Amino acid sequence: MSDLRQRFLAEFAGTATLLAGVVGSGIMATQLAGNNAALALLVNAAATAALLYVLIATLQPVSGAHFNPAVSALFWLRGELPRHEALTYVLAQLVGAAAGVVLAHAMFGLPLLQEGAIARRGSGPWLSEAVATAGLLSTILLARRRDAARVAPPVAAYVFAAYWFTASTAFANPAATIARALTSTYCGIAGTDVAGFVAAQSLGLLVVTAFSEKVRHLGS
Repeated sequence: MSDLRQRFLAEFAGTATLLAGVVGSGIMATQLAGNNAALALLVNAAATAALLYVLIATLQPVSGAHFNPAVSALFWLRGELPRHEALTYVLAQLVGAAAGVVLAHAMFGLPLLQEGAIARRGSGPWLSEAVATAGLLSTILLARRRDAARVAPPVAAYVFAAYWFTASTAFANPAATIARALTSTYCGIAGTDVAGFVAAQSLGLLVVTAFSEKVRHLGS
């Protein structure tokens, strides 16, 4: 694996590109789909899954293609990533996610910094985030167990599906959640609701970490 500076840049660029894709496709979807909420969600989910596939396939050899503090924390807790490297990854992801949101706004001629206004709270969305995060991390572990070089397809497919079967549209990423509080567009989240989402995502992480050996054995 490349040195830490290269991995930082890969995590920054990958996370920035991912968030630009999430927010940008959300803006485009709502502009073109009008009041058709199902079509807008389909477009947003498909664009996100396709972009995630490309980013994982191209950047996995450089940094492992985490793009998500929950993923980096999982590998740290499992002893596969040193703490200082995990913290470096998380910093790159947080800064990259915010940069991606600003980039999406710039591409569509919107104010660069905005305040998220979409309320996303309650037991349903919180449970959804715990489930979405646990499912994402389990998918990664199982995919790596079978073929470490072929993580991109199952992860992209899972994210596409999770957009639809969770009440929260599967943020499943603390960095993305924080950054999406910086946009008032379709993919935004009210700043007051960020803590609940991150707490639920952390719960999903802890559950998978606690049972990771059992999860890994399912792929044997």
